[in-house]
Amino acid sequence: MRKWILFTAFLAIVASCSTRSGWTEWEQTVIERSDSVMYVAVMPADSAILRAQSVDFGPKELASAQMQTLLDKMYRTLTDPSQDGVGIAAPQVGINRRLVMVMRYDKPGQPIEPYINIRIDSLIGPKNPGPEGCLSIPPYRGVVRRHPKVQISYLKADGTPVAEQVEGYSAVIFQHECDHLDGILYIDKADTVYVNEAWAAERENFNYDRPEWWD
Repeated sequence: MRKWILFTAFLAIVASCSTRSGWTEWEQTVIERSDSVMYVAVMPADSAILRAQSVDFGPKELASAQMQTLLDKMYRTLTDPSQDGVGIAAPQVGINRRLVMVMRYDKPGQPIEPYINIRIDSLIGPKNPGPEGCLSIPPYRGVVRRHPKVQISYLKADGTPVAEQVEGYSAVIFQHECDHLDGILYIDKADTVYVNEAWAAERENFNYDRPEWWD
């Protein structure tokens, strides 16, 4: 009982930081009508969503069945062979909320985990260049300079608040995905951008059409 009271109090604090309360009609449509593998927004067709600023989830959303559905569908989308990514942000599936999923290369088994209401609190160390791509910008790749470590704060799927430091490739993924939450794409920061011929060949017959209900 004590844990539940503390958790409820924490959700009240989260609500005070949120600019919305409850799911919007559009968000409910995306969550409920999307297939288990969701449509991934692409540039330039979906720039309005990909360039928008994301906001926090409030307690109503966190406690809802739709939240678990969204987490499940984002996970299936990220891990499906048609996408096969290392990270995804909620705006990429049409939800402008502060949620990312990241493959943790720094953990045993390299699990894919959700990070709710995430913030990067500190960027640590001199930037290093490295290759990046994005499910929303096929078939391009680029070279982007990122910090080797980040300090992040977020909620776990069960509502537990966490603060931790992450380094290495996982830190790069966090920077890439959190940029999405602020309407920033890796091409905005890239030193160079080029067509990846292997990805272009792989996606030659890929269906980029939006679902009928999207428009």
